[in-house]
Amino acid sequence: MIDLKTTLKIAVNSLRINKMRSALTSLGIIIGVGAVIVMLAVGTGAREKIAKDMDSMGSNLLMIRSASAKSGGVRMGMGTRPTLTLKDAEAIEKKVTGILAIAPYSAEGKQLTYGNQNWSTSVGGTTASYLFIRNYEIDEGRNFIPEDIKNNTKVVIIGNTVATELFGDVNPINKTIRIGNVPFKVIGVLKTKGQSGMGQDQDDLVFIPITTAQKKVFGTDFPGTVSMITIKAQDAEILPKTEKETEEVLKQRHNIGKMQDNDFEIRNLAEMQETIKSSAKTMSVLLGAIASVSLLVGGIGIMNIMLVSVTERTKEIGIRMAIGAKAQDIRIQFLIESFLLSIIGGFIGVLAGCIISGFIGLTGAMNVSVSAFSIILSLGFSGLVGVGFGYYPAYKASLLNPIDALRYE
Repeated sequence: MIDLKTTLKIAVNSLRINKMRSALTSLGIIIGVGAVIVMLAVGTGAREKIAKDMDSMGSNLLMIRSASAKSGGVRMGMGTRPTLTLKDAEAIEKKVTGILAIAPYSAEGKQLTYGNQNWSTSVGGTTASYLFIRNYEIDEGRNFIPEDIKNNTKVVIIGNTVATELFGDVNPINKTIRIGNVPFKVIGVLKTKGQSGMGQDQDDLVFIPITTAQKKVFGTDFPGTVSMITIKAQDAEILPKTEKETEEVLKQRHNIGKMQDNDFEIRNLAEMQETIKSSAKTMSVLLGAIASVSLLVGGIGIMNIMLVSVTERTKEIGIRMAIGAKAQDIRIQFLIESFLLSIIGGFIGVLAGCIISGFIGLTGAMNVSVSAFSIILSLGFSGLVGVGFGYYPAYKASLLNPIDALRYE
């Protein structure tokens, strides 16, 4: 029967005697595990940042935009030809199934003034539903009410950046600002959302009633038109059906035949979000796989050093066998040594990886997130590397003939 306690003690003493060699042997594992921790932290952080950005945009969304205008045979881009109207939004809401909320939207850049302060920002004309659809929350004040839309009321909801630039520490609620030359009463301030994944400040904007925007602020050659209609479906499963029915309603309203091109475009943001998340997950796995190569290199280093150790300690092995140690005792001893070298290097590597990841996060260069899964995975893999690459040297040591080993110089 194998005396594990004695074998473990012998293995630990052997590593302690050769401290420098043990440290250098573990260095490959330390670097490998540290690299895996950092790469997985970067990949996980990127995934979490993307998920946060996707959530801030809203979920289960359809975005309908006006068609592309042509000038001299050149297509000018989506939204350059106004074809969507408020009536379209009302028809879609009445006839299409699976809709949780719907909101028309049009936006233009405008100059805002309050007292001697001014700020240029995006002014969005919409309804109360738009804030719900795009996950905007009211921090102070209120949202639009139906009377605001019906009566073309001159009220405005402002983002946190606009509130800071125009009002500083003053409470904006019930204050009057000018959008262009038109006075508006501030009825609400939005909660901070921060930057989007594209680096856009999501707090640098204001919202006004869509009817007020059309009649008193924007000034358009196409009265009643909107640049976009946004739909939030009840869930992801019904979204394809909602998209198909929406297309049918708009084709009917715009008198578009089967062989004609649509004068609108429907974008399924849920599909786009899933594609982006899948790409981020693939990137995370790829980064982890690349870093794992250094762990394998560290394992090869352990195998080489253990083979050298077997050669140097041939006489010691012969003495142990001569006094009763069996082949499996020798094999277990060397396996324990390689495992300890690997797992100790793994713990140090995890610590180093966490410190480096924390430093990267503090610099703000990128989002990082060290997960318990990555730590467990790295330690488990380092242990397997130690046993896997240490087996051959251990097996070789156990095959030595005691008499030949004692004669070895």
